[in-house]
Amino acid sequence: MQTTVQHETIKGGEFIVKETSYHRVFIPEEFSEEQKMMAAATQDFIDREILPNIERLDKMEPGLMPGLMDKAGELGLLGLSVPEAYGGMGMNFNTSMLIADIFASSGSFSTAYGAHTGIGTLPILYYGSEEQKQKYLPKLVSGEWKASYCLTEPDAGSDANSGKTKATLTADGKHYLLTGQKMWISNAGFADLFIVFAKIGDDKNLSAFIVEKTFGGITMNEEERKLGIKGSSTRQVFFNDTKVPVENMLSQRENGFKIAVNILNIGRIKLGCGVVNGCKMLTSLSASYANERRQFGVPISSFGAIKHKLANMTTKTYAIESAAYRAGQNIDDKTSALEAEGLAPDQAKLKGVEQFAIEAAIIKIHGSEVLDYVADEGVQIYGGMGFSEEAPMARAYRDARITRIYEGTNEINRMLLVGMLFKRALKGEIDLLGAALAVGRELTGIPSLETPDFSEPLAEEMDVLRKLKKSILMVAGKAAETFGPTLNDEQEVLMNIADMIIEVYVAESTLLRTQKRIHTSGVKENELFIDMARLYLTEAVTKIRNAGEEAVAAYATGDELKVMMLGMKRFTKTNPVNTKELRRRIADRVIEKNAFPYELYK
Repeated sequence: MQTTVQHETIKGGEFIVKETSYHRVFIPEEFSEEQKMMAAATQDFIDREILPNIERLDKMEPGLMPGLMDKAGELGLLGLSVPEAYGGMGMNFNTSMLIADIFASSGSFSTAYGAHTGIGTLPILYYGSEEQKQKYLPKLVSGEWKASYCLTEPDAGSDANSGKTKATLTADGKHYLLTGQKMWISNAGFADLFIVFAKIGDDKNLSAFIVEKTFGGITMNEEERKLGIKGSSTRQVFFNDTKVPVENMLSQRENGFKIAVNILNIGRIKLGCGVVNGCKMLTSLSASYANERRQFGVPISSFGAIKHKLANMTTKTYAIESAAYRAGQNIDDKTSALEAEGLAPDQAKLKGVEQFAIEAAIIKIHGSEVLDYVADEGVQIYGGMGFSEEAPMARAYRDARITRIYEGTNEINRMLLVGMLFKRALKGEIDLLGAALAVGRELTGIPSLETPDFSEPLAEEMDVLRKLKKSILMVAGKAAETFGPTLNDEQEVLMNIADMIIEVYVAESTLLRTQKRIHTSGVKENELFIDMARLYLTEAVTKIRNAGEEAVAAYATGDELKVMMLGMKRFTKTNPVNTKELRRRIADRVIEKNAFPYELYK
């Protein structure tokens, strides 16, 4: 499935050095009727099959989770990204993002679903031989078989390539014997198939294998007792001379680490997008409770402190939704361009995701932190009831916490995205150096006295955004010059720079989406969205200023420090914004509707 909207392809990470027009971005309002119907059908499945059984899922009632997976398979939800030739629906990347978004409100089921359809299925789709695809994909798409992904080990988490699981070729050359321990394996308790990463001999890099449960030599610990996502199966898996046919190696020897990295890029961006519907649901529940709960003779929704929370919950959700689908469509557009150049579809999809690995990390970090924020504020609005398992917020709070850890911790992803940006700059793929030098010249030059034209809606805010990008170039450029090859050791500075990059990307995505909405339906119809875009940008400016000043103070001294601090003030200077009124207007829309203030897919 492809949308009819056409978008010019750009390079991943280019948003830092190039200005983007709203014409060039995709917004979720542009999903086709077919895609919206798919989203509505998915929500209906959640409402009918999952939410009424949420307590039973958390108690891990035998057979319930795999049974729900079977029903999802019957609806075609397990094969969205799989071509029709293997029983799937052949939908594009942004559509699979959309369905991940909708499943965000399904709690533990979303973890089982994501593990099966993502890291469990996609390695075979993208790296499997034709024989492997024909053999396994139809079973995974239908739900007949459930998939799991075995990468993490007790001593190999973020440093996945240090895994100790071994694969030894048998004397007859027909099998590999897998021996090792994997942990935190989602779906392990009911999986029929495992994607297992192991090293052959003294290889430097991992290799990957498709392992059927019936191969034998597989044992497991009991289910992990977890803080959240209690309904998902999570076990340690032990391979004891598990006999795997040589034809079940995925791709080539030592290509496993590359497979893991590329599949995790996909997992990251889908995880980041896969919080949106959950945030909307929690905001709706919070608004409803605030309208019903009375203190001092009035609903607590009338209090400014509660309005502040509801407005921030809504705005942050709108922002991550804007950023996620912008990046998702960029991946689709790059994939289409590569296919047009003659690249095979599977390779084009991988290259498309790889091109936007920086954005994938941004979406993962920001989405997971927005979900944590929204869940935390939901607990606070519920007050004492928020701490009770009788109300929905306790489970949501516990379930949300894992998102900042899996698919690579947010700290690792912050350092990865900055590292990827500098690597692309060194390769000449992004002109980071030229842009940073231009900012340096501007910083020591005479400020322009020209008055910009702010007659268009949000034009002043876009001008603020341009300056924020200059602050990133100044801080990142000087950090690279100061530390050189040891920059990777300066993790605190890298995380400061990452925070600046994340906020710029999300703020820009929010502004561009709002501009596009205005272009389509006018200012009056988009007052809520304009307020949210302005509120998000205002908060982003503060975060960027704080992160930038902290980074600069970590490596600059004397006159250089003074000049750079002046630069931070110059590049983060804005006119005062009455955020209290912005929040009150946003919150009033939420309170009036008694729910999240806008709908896209009904």
